Amino acid sequence: MKKHAIELSNSARPSTVEVMAINERGEEVPTPIAGEHPLTVYVDKREMLTLMTLGAAPEALVVGWLRNQRLLKNVDEIAAVQVDWDTQSVAVTTRYLKDHGKTVWEVRDVEDRLAHKTVTTGCGQGTVFGDLMAEIDDISLPDAPSLSEEVLYGVMDNVRRHESIYKQAGAVHGCALCSNAGENRSEILFFVEDVGRHNAVDAIAGLMWLNGISGDDKIFYTTGRLTSEMVIKSA
Repeated sequence: MKKHAIELSNSARPSTVEVMAINERGEEVPTPIAGEHPLTVYVDKREMLTLMTLGAAPEALVVGWLRNQRLLKNVDEIAAVQVDWDTQSVAVTTRYLKDHGKTVWEVRDVEDRLAHKTVTTGCGQGTVFGDLMAEIDDISLPDAPSLSEEVLYGVMDNVRRHESIYKQAGAVHGCALCSNAGENRSEILFFVEDVGRHNAVDAIAGLMWLNGISGDDKIFYTTGRLTSEMVIKSA
């Protein structure tokens, strides 16, 4: 569980915009489409990269990206995440800078990791910092993980019924974190959509970190195929 409150902006963008489209009869009809916006990430005033995103959960997306890139070890290292769409940027401030005046880069030697990049092939091209397979061998599942047929079909049905941007505009991927324990098996805990499913899984990871939720007894659902990067992020 997180020990410190994190200062978060609440800067989700509208997920769709309406445009005039010409249908098969030559008529102009208002049509919702998914938007995509650049968001440049700064950590302790250092520019990291620019993410292209729907903007539905920008704070969680950035927190999850930092988590899955293993650039931060713990959510308690984060003091603030502030999104500003006017400048198309997000500023992440760590507690090292807020409390001690030192950046996370000064406190922890991360230059080697930042210098080593792997360009992945899923959903176009993604970039992973450091060794793609680092720490994978240290991960273990609970002793007796199980997924019943009933719960599996329940998850699929819940996702099918869930209100989504895809139903309005198409052209997006969706990821969900679902329960696999107790009386609420197959219940959707978080559901995030983005133009790329890599962003959506990062946002799920960010929401889990921000809410102190473990994945030990959860189910991860995603649309689209499972690339190696998606599997590694899930792990």
